[in-house]
Amino acid sequence: MRYVKWTLISLITLIVFGFAHYTLPQHDVVRITGTEVIRQDFSGWNRIFYAQPDSGNAVGINRDLRLIYAAYPDGGVMVYRNEDTSWGWPPYFKFDTSNLQGETADLVSTRAAPQWAVITHYGWRNEFLSIYPNAISVRQVDSPDVTIIPWFNIIFLTLVALILLWIYRKIQKFRQARIDPVLEDLGKAWDKVEDQADAMGDRASGLWGRALAWLGTWRSKK
Repeated sequence: MRYVKWTLISLITLIVFGFAHYTLPQHDVVRITGTEVIRQDFSGWNRIFYAQPDSGNAVGINRDLRLIYAAYPDGGVMVYRNEDTSWGWPPYFKFDTSNLQGETADLVSTRAAPQWAVITHYGWRNEFLSIYPNAISVRQVDSPDVTIIPWFNIIFLTLVALILLWIYRKIQKFRQARIDPVLEDLGKAWDKVEDQADAMGDRASGLWGRALAWLGTWRSKK
């Protein structure tokens, strides 16, 4: 039972961590190397990792997908998608996909004359599922050594921790005020039942002992 309990706790923790890691904004310092629009087909495996079409467009099994190509300072590469989130999930309320594509195209640079930018995004890159993180915003920076403090994540996670702590305290108080007294009364009632059962057992043992003694006496007299 203990293994089942810890397996469930680990599974829930993993799901919550994965959900938060996918949804919360992340920041990459990159050099933008190009932009492109491709025709993307969606399947049951990867459809959930894409936002809905841009506002005003119909939903279909495929559509145009804006991509942003970038390179990290260490030479690694990354590909971002550029989709509206509109009023859906995650709640970034992004409606400026075309403007963002224009901003990133303006920041395209070469390795010989790099321009560095910070791309804020959410999501994961997975080649097997053909999914890309969704770019939310882009801004130019002077060098790749810029320090980025994720204030939103810090504030959001702090608020979530405080809410969870408040809920935990409420549950503890409810348990102490309502559940613990009931359990204590049940424990006392059970102890009383056990005492009565022990007393009845003692009386039964006494009666049985006296009966056996009388029977032995009666047989000896015969």
